Amino acid sequence: MDKKDHHYRNRGGRKPKINPSIYRHVFRLTNEENIKMMKLFEASAFTNKAKFIVSVLFSREIRTVKIDKGSMDFYMRLTSLYTQFRAVGVNYNQVVKVLYTNYSEQKVTALLNTLEKQTVEMTGLCQKIIKLTEEFELQYLKK
Repeated sequence: MDKKDHHYRNRGGRKPKINPSIYRHVFRLTNEENIKMMKLFEASAFTNKAKFIVSVLFSREIRTVKIDKGSMDFYMRLTSLYTQFRAVGVNYNQVVKVLYTNYSEQKVTALLNTLEKQTVEMTGLCQKIIKLTEEFELQYLKK
């Protein structure tokens, strides 16, 4: 085996980093300072404390994420309401099928007219829900 071949042979393990972080610094905080730092860290988009601290030290941009529980709850309720309206549409065909198998032609026509009127009202409500959800997203969630 040639000396060059031995040098380039795959020995397994991780690839070495191009610019590894090899310098370590330790610092201590008081209880109040630690609480303040943890609040800043939790509000940031970082998942790694070391990267967060380096970002703060070198004045890089720190993004904060604020989650409004009330807004999220409202949005989730609107979304679930929309889902329920879609589920009604799935059951619509089943209702029509049951009507045709259990009732006379005249009775089915009368019942379907009533069902159609209710469906038109529900469609209007569903459109309002969609519009409210989109307005809410634009106004409160995508800032």
